[in-house]
Amino acid sequence: MVQARGYSALEILRDGRVVEIRAPRPGDRAGLLAAIGRTSEQSLYRRFFAFKRSFTDQELDFYVNIDFVSHVALIALLEEDGQPVIAGGARYIMAQPGQAEIAFAVDDAHQGQGIGTALMRHLGALGRKAGLSELIADVLPENTAMLKVFESSGLGIATQKEPDAIHVVLQLA
Repeated sequence: MVQARGYSALEILRDGRVVEIRAPRPGDRAGLLAAIGRTSEQSLYRRFFAFKRSFTDQELDFYVNIDFVSHVALIALLEEDGQPVIAGGARYIMAQPGQAEIAFAVDDAHQGQGIGTALMRHLGALGRKAGLSELIADVLPENTAMLKVFESSGLGIATQKEPDAIHVVLQLA
């Protein structure tokens, strides 16, 4: 069985570059902060449903120190100018037995290259191996790129329009 804690896989992006999809490590804190710094307010709003430019140490600890049981995360790592760059990330957090809430973020410079799709594929596979049957998300209606990632995931999908968001349920089993 694939272990989420040490997970790593390579993917080819639309522009031909190689991206490593892997589990985050405590040493990724600076890279995550750099990724947040490169992400527009609009993209951060789509992820957090609020204007958020900074994070407390406690919030950063939450995003880096993952138990890989009830909280599983993956990052997308590219090499740019000989240096590793975190271009995006995704995670699921258990909501109830068999169901987890998912969330994604890709920095603006790397959107549209297939990073969200790759993260979805790998996170879904890890969720399935962990015994999850559903992944859920609330998506802002204008976040059409994220909705497209979900719709093209190959998973069964149900959506429900709510006052401020679209509730998405993806079937893993």
